Amino acid sequence: MTTIHIDGASLGNPGKIGIGYVISRAGTQEKRASVFLGEQTNNFAEYMALIFALTDALRWKDEECRIFSDSQLLCEQIKGNYKVRNKNIYPLYVLAMHLLSQFTQPVSLTHVRREKNTIADRLAKEGAAHRG
Repeated sequence: MTTIHIDGASLGNPGKIGIGYVISRAGTQEKRASVFLGEQTNNFAEYMALIFALTDALRWKDEECRIFSDSQLLCEQIKGNYKVRNKNIYPLYVLAMHLLSQFTQPVSLTHVRREKNTIADRLAKEGAAHRG
C-alpha cells in the first residue's frame, strides 16, 4: 500500500508557491519532495502537490493508495462534493482525476488537520520560500 501526504503553500495569495509531499510504501518512506512553482494561488499549489505525488506514486503500481491532505477544498472537490468553479483550477482537477483513474483500486483521499500533515506542510513552505 502507498501512503501519500501532500500540501501546497503560498506566500501571499496569489504569491510564491511551493509544494511538498511524502510517499511511503509499507511504512517505509520512498520519496519526499519540495518544489518551487513560481507565483500562483494556494489552491493551485494544493492541486499541483496532488498531481506531482500521484505521478511519482504510479511508478510503483501498488493497488491501494491512501492520500492525506490538509486542504478540505481539494478533498471535497476530488470526491465530487464541491464543484470546481475556478477556470485556472479546473484543468488541474481534470488531470488529477485522470491520474487517480490509473490506479487499479479506488484511491482514498482524507482531509486531515495540519498537525497530522507536518512534514508535507514544512516541505511546501520550504518550496514557496525558494529564492530561485
